[in-house]
Amino acid sequence: MTNLIIVVAGWLLGWWAFGRPRTVDRLPLPGHPATTRRVSVVVPARNEATSLPLLLGDLATARPAGAEVVVVDDDSTDGTAAIAAGFDFVTVVPAPPLPPGWTGKPWACANGAEAATGDVLVFLDADVRVDDGALDRLLAQHDRRGGLVSVQPWHTPGRAYERLSALFNVIALMGIGAGSRRRPTGAFGPVMVTSRTDYETVGGHESVHDRVVEDVALARAYCDASLPVEVLTGERSVRFRMYPDGPQSMLQGWTKNFVTGAGATAPLRLGAIVVWVTALGASLGVLFDGLSGDLPVGLFPAVYALFVAQLVWMLRRTGSFGLRTALVYPLLMAFFAVVFARSAWRTYVRRSVTWRGRAVPVRAARP
Repeated sequence: MTNLIIVVAGWLLGWWAFGRPRTVDRLPLPGHPATTRRVSVVVPARNEATSLPLLLGDLATARPAGAEVVVVDDDSTDGTAAIAAGFDFVTVVPAPPLPPGWTGKPWACANGAEAATGDVLVFLDADVRVDDGALDRLLAQHDRRGGLVSVQPWHTPGRAYERLSALFNVIALMGIGAGSRRRPTGAFGPVMVTSRTDYETVGGHESVHDRVVEDVALARAYCDASLPVEVLTGERSVRFRMYPDGPQSMLQGWTKNFVTGAGATAPLRLGAIVVWVTALGASLGVLFDGLSGDLPVGLFPAVYALFVAQLVWMLRRTGSFGLRTALVYPLLMAFFAVVFARSAWRTYVRRSVTWRGRAVPVRAARP
């Protein structure tokens, strides 16, 4: 009976925690240039020889009119800089050696912002893909809202192992309140739009120079400065393939982000997510309760179907996931448990994570 109570409570809280995130695709396309200010697109890139040419190919036509594109080569060893230099509209900026106390991405972004000449800064990760009109929509939204506008891109997994990320995409949106009517408590680093004035007001990436999850910390700085923060989902016009380099890269990536990001989640929201995740596990306990005679055996298929239906609805708003991925949610839960244990060990015991060949010291995020 306890499992059933947890299942019902968790299923309902899951709907509340996920909410209804807004998407880039449904933003109005401006009938005139989204902004009269100069726009700079900043792309931090470390060993992105595979992904970067795809993004730059998109930006050849999808960048806003008159926008400059600055690629920051963050000590790459795979020809990233040469690839970027092959696009005539790109300015390549080599990042100086990483100073003590800085993590890699904030350092690359800070150098890119310094080299850029725009009044509006658009930070894009090198693995992001953008369709024509997407950045114009985002700039128009920023003109309306100000502050920081960020996007969690639509996740397009390539190989089967990449689908194990599905649950993390859902939890990431839940954690910062992307679907809530309240102001979100974080942002997504792959796509961020801000005015230079607001960026400098909060101290830019220098203010989060030692953070592993720098996007959440940067959003907190905007909130502390009473500046708006908005989070959107990419649907299909802003997308990425997160971990094409193999399972080890995916494990390192989620280990880096997960527990530290959870530490920045509002307590009430974090509690709801914990109950929801627990309910996913408890749904399997309903089967054992049925086999032991504590509950009707026929209850388990109904409970399983309810969670599958809920996950299908959520997953289709985060990426190219659907019924087949939702049906194997026990497997997603097993991977979640492995990453959670590894991330907790790295965050609270080792105090260090590894990402793209660098050891990154961990500093706990504040809620």
